[in-house]
Amino acid sequence: MIQSMTGFGKVTTELPAKKVTVEIKALNSKQFDLSTRIPSAYKEMEMQMRSQLLTSLERGKVEFSIQIEYIGKEVPTQINQAAIENYYFQIKGVAEKLNIPLPSDWFQVLCRMPEVIKSDLSEVDEDEWKVVLETMGRAIQQLSHFRIQEGEMLRKLFIQKIENISTLIVELEKYENERIEKVKARITENLEKILAIDYDKNRFEQEMIYYIEKLDVNEEKNRLSNHLAYFVSTMESGQGQGKKLGFIAQEIGREINTLGSKSNHAEMQQIVIRMKDELEQIKEQVLNVL
Repeated sequence: MIQSMTGFGKVTTELPAKKVTVEIKALNSKQFDLSTRIPSAYKEMEMQMRSQLLTSLERGKVEFSIQIEYIGKEVPTQINQAAIENYYFQIKGVAEKLNIPLPSDWFQVLCRMPEVIKSDLSEVDEDEWKVVLETMGRAIQQLSHFRIQEGEMLRKLFIQKIENISTLIVELEKYENERIEKVKARITENLEKILAIDYDKNRFEQEMIYYIEKLDVNEEKNRLSNHLAYFVSTMESGQGQGKKLGFIAQEIGREINTLGSKSNHAEMQQIVIRMKDELEQIKEQVLNVL
């Protein structure tokens, strides 16, 4: 069963003094590309969190964030009143000495100064770590469930497109004999126009057979059918098949291109164009497969 790389998970857990919200977003990417926003209180566990995300999600552009909302009056950040007073008198003194105007919004200026907002972080105990990691695990489960649902939609799309290409292969057959006869008649007609003398008809037939064999597309059709079957079996064989499906789609494209170059027939080339359109939709969505 294939999975999409796209997913979203968000879980909030309430602790005695705060709410912890874990949010994970994932989009398609060739590798595992992780960006994090983690409060400083949890920074020491960042490597463990990264390892768990890599193991669980495998691939994709992942945005991971933890948000803390404090409940009640006690918060770990405080305004450093002494620092504000110190900055106020320093700025006022410099303004008077240099004869420059004082700030119109003192509070905004002072709050931007270093050490004005001080953080009184307490150590995170083991029970809180367990809650945070459990919340993270539930968010990962949500995202994985989302990926499975999206993957099922992709699977149905791929099956439809593969069946459409298989049907178009069958449509080619009704034009193949007609194409050969047209090519043979055109060559014979042109040969009779340019040659005023008789020619060796046996030799001509031999050369004609050799030329027509080069136009034969049975081998390409067989390879194309095999690639289509391999795409489906790979898709059903398990998750983490995105890159492999991309390689198979490239091989399908090569056979379709060869069919187009050897067709030499308007209706057959139109069918090949329809094949390419179906394949292009497959290639676009394969990029989203885990």
